[in-house]
Amino acid sequence: MSLIGAYIVPHPPLIIPEIGKGEESKIQKTVNAYREIARRIALSQPDTIIVTTPHSILYADYLHISLGGHAEGNFREFGAPGVRINVDYDKEMIDSLSTLAQEAAIPAGTLGERNSALDHATMVPLYFVNQEYKDYKAVRISISGLSPLTHYRFGQCIADAAERSRKKIVLVASGDLSHKLKEDGPYGFAAEGPLFDQAVTEAMNSGDFLRFLNFDEAFGEAAAECGLPSFLIMAGALDGKAVKSELLSYEGPFGVGYAIAAFETTGDDESRRFGKIFTQNQIDRVKKIKDDEDPFVQLARQSLERYIKTQQFLDRPANLPDELTNERAGVFVSLKMDGRLRGCIGTISPTTTSIADEIIQNAISAGTDDPRFEPVGKDELSRLVYSVDVLGKAEPISSMEELDVKRYGVIVSTANRRGLLLPNLEGIDAPEQQVAIALQKAGISANENYRMQRFEVVRHQ
Repeated sequence: MSLIGAYIVPHPPLIIPEIGKGEESKIQKTVNAYREIARRIALSQPDTIIVTTPHSILYADYLHISLGGHAEGNFREFGAPGVRINVDYDKEMIDSLSTLAQEAAIPAGTLGERNSALDHATMVPLYFVNQEYKDYKAVRISISGLSPLTHYRFGQCIADAAERSRKKIVLVASGDLSHKLKEDGPYGFAAEGPLFDQAVTEAMNSGDFLRFLNFDEAFGEAAAECGLPSFLIMAGALDGKAVKSELLSYEGPFGVGYAIAAFETTGDDESRRFGKIFTQNQIDRVKKIKDDEDPFVQLARQSLERYIKTQQFLDRPANLPDELTNERAGVFVSLKMDGRLRGCIGTISPTTTSIADEIIQNAISAGTDDPRFEPVGKDELSRLVYSVDVLGKAEPISSMEELDVKRYGVIVSTANRRGLLLPNLEGIDAPEQQVAIALQKAGISANENYRMQRFEVVRHQ
């Protein structure tokens, strides 16, 4: 069969009457929309309901699919242990999805389950569904720290698995929006909160899933949202489909945004291949950046591309600026793809005879030897954005007051350990934060005696 319906829902436990004890009436539009979703699901009589959740087993580099034949959970931690949810898992769908993800080189599967109990982001939607319909099996899928595009591509695997089955499949993407809508809310207020919710609900209502892919991750983090990766999986499952979109409700009286939306497929639509569109847009963006690259960044790009394609080191090009060939310095080369860090390796002080050779060496290391990432593949080269930081001479400082996170990087060291953090990094706003991260990188406790140095950099992008 195929995917016959998809829904976005929130998961506030207080929407359960035994938990809310009347407070749920303050989000009555959400309650009513949830009941409508449950009614629609019951009318479609799915064989399997797939739930994507941000509160199951969360890995930075792996999308987890819950395994086994059965799972259950209750709302004990929210004061209602008697409210229980039980599901039988669709093992056939789980196996098919795991296989398709492996074939697509997406890190996903059933490994590493630490707790089989159902989480509240899964139980809340199933609580409403069970009031109308119970003749289904379930698949529970976690989100991860992987890229938005990877979540989208995993959704495409769900669509493939649904097409290959003889079952009617419904997908429920569980996720709240911003948690920072009100000063008196549990998480306080951030200006990005209402802006995020407005933008994401507009995307839901119009069915413009490309906007999901294009959201700046720092914007989502500032808004403290938890649902976007879940929505991206759903969007990928609807890739290439004509969709009737309907935003049924949106509320945020408790300082957290709750949206409910329904998506009905009405046929095929090649113009809605948003994964391909996003990837091509990124390639086009990188092409424009390449046209304006200075010799430092161009050398880094040429070095890594040559090595990935041929396994050979680049010979130093002729006619490089004198600064590259006649001066020595420590150099950091950073790689980003789709707005995310893809590798960063550098040297605090020079280890070669010139800045040019330092760049060649560190560009290759950034793409192949950063232990946080798999080596860069040939198919990724066209989407990489490079930056090169040339380090100035480090000078000792006696206190954090001598630091400026925008201007200076910091080096912390003991007799045998040393850690460095570059200046002007996204999300680093205070010297205390800068030093803490450098200490962590070095494996130095904040209680140890350590020395600090500061340095300036010339950043080439």
